[in-house]
Amino acid sequence: MSVHETGLKGYTIRDANREDTKQIVQFIRDLADYEGFLHEVKATEEIIEQSVFDEGAANVVMAELDGKPIGFALFFYNFSTFEGRPGLYLEDLYIQPEYRNRGYGKKLLEFLAHKAHSRNCKRFEWWCLDTNTPSYQFYKGLDAEDMVDWTVFRIDGDTLINMSRDFEEGQKKAKRAKPIQIK
Repeated sequence: MSVHETGLKGYTIRDANREDTKQIVQFIRDLADYEGFLHEVKATEEIIEQSVFDEGAANVVMAELDGKPIGFALFFYNFSTFEGRPGLYLEDLYIQPEYRNRGYGKKLLEFLAHKAHSRNCKRFEWWCLDTNTPSYQFYKGLDAEDMVDWTVFRIDGDTLINMSRDFEEGQKKAKRAKPIQIK
């Protein structure tokens, strides 16, 4: 397990492991509660363990002060066709309220920026709720660019299932079609 010193007394960042799953889910719930979306959290310990540690769908690092978890970041790598290079997408970053405004969140972002740069990523991106004014101001203070010209789209639930089924039906139809004979 890699433990990364940050330059802040007692504050380290390390790769998460399976034993952190319960704490990760709690941090996800704490962040969702802070943002007013606790009712939308479906992630369970089982889902996070499978997705992160079995399937490798995302990466998680734990922020610790004197060995005690005080926050986390969940991220994954994407790809920019404009840049022709990978990027790092931050899904969640959370520092417990009593540890905010001490530089821990900034160090966590610096760590992720370093990770992105060392992997030849050309972008480091994340979303911020418009209603989360403290975080928005924090990110603007880091010279992060507000992507005002872009709109986020999402397909989930029944729409996702129906689109998948439509594709499967098209495949079945293509298999049933008789080959065209050219004379």
